[in-house]
Amino acid sequence: MKTIQFREAICEAMSEEMRRDESVYLMGEEVAEYNGAYKASKGMLDEFGPKRVIDTPIAELGFAGIAVGSTMTGNRPIVEYMTFNFSLVGIDQIINNAAKIRQMSGGQFKCPIVFRGPTASAGQLGATHSQAFENWFANTPGLKVVVPSNPYDAKGLLKAAIRDDDPVIFMESEQMYGDKGEVPEGEYVLPIGVAEIKRKGDDVTIVSFGKIIKEAYKAADELEKEGISCEIIDLRTVRPMDRKTIIESVKKTNRLVVLEEAWPFGSVATEITYSVQAEAFDYLDAPVVKLNTADTPAPYSPVLLKEWLPNSDDVIQAVKKVLYQ
Repeated sequence: MKTIQFREAICEAMSEEMRRDESVYLMGEEVAEYNGAYKASKGMLDEFGPKRVIDTPIAELGFAGIAVGSTMTGNRPIVEYMTFNFSLVGIDQIINNAAKIRQMSGGQFKCPIVFRGPTASAGQLGATHSQAFENWFANTPGLKVVVPSNPYDAKGLLKAAIRDDDPVIFMESEQMYGDKGEVPEGEYVLPIGVAEIKRKGDDVTIVSFGKIIKEAYKAADELEKEGISCEIIDLRTVRPMDRKTIIESVKKTNRLVVLEEAWPFGSVATEITYSVQAEAFDYLDAPVVKLNTADTPAPYSPVLLKEWLPNSDDVIQAVKKVLYQ
């Protein structure tokens, strides 16, 4: 094993797949000459050249369309958005073309494409640069949505996403690119659609994904001091969702808290809550509690932003609520 940063895990995954398959290429704003806005493509222009690592204008709709069209001629593009907030400019290409080419062509065309970049908040970036759209994309048949929380998962899942014959939304975080973690020296690929139990426990199940899961780990450490054992599931893939792992855990712990950095209405947490009440209602000893951001645009003020985001104290309070403490 070796220890690398999250950004290095992303770079390694893309580079390894580009060496393996000449049809894979990377395009986006500042991915080439600048080595990526977050240095996630450092050195790739030097290795693969300007035909496979392509700097684009600030025109998300345009380069998303070029990439989608290129899949129909045998290419496997990786499209980097500087943030998924900017994907809204190109969302027509994602929802109406990438997600539907296979069905609307009667199976004549597949669309092997990865749209990747950071999601959710990253400090004081204001309301329009602090949004999480995992649930938007996950609502769309034809798209897969992956949200890793650490370098190991990021590398293994990105390699799987690049090899996938369907479009994959791969969501990262500006605040995770510097995170360090162990990854194998050799090649490995992780399956899309499989959650992982990151911490075993008996008293309550906590489900989360992406960078906000760190708050669950903090809460679990504090709760352990009080004799409360938390089982933490990292969803890793929002769609397809690994409902089985969640259900089996809830059947063991009989309680569920869902932690998600997104608005509460129609969220991923809402879908998980529905699934659990539908498939494990008789196992629940308390109502499910879901923790989301406040139901407002993200504030710029650091004081308000702290209140807007769910944190470890909120998780502790939620766990004690489902335990009736």
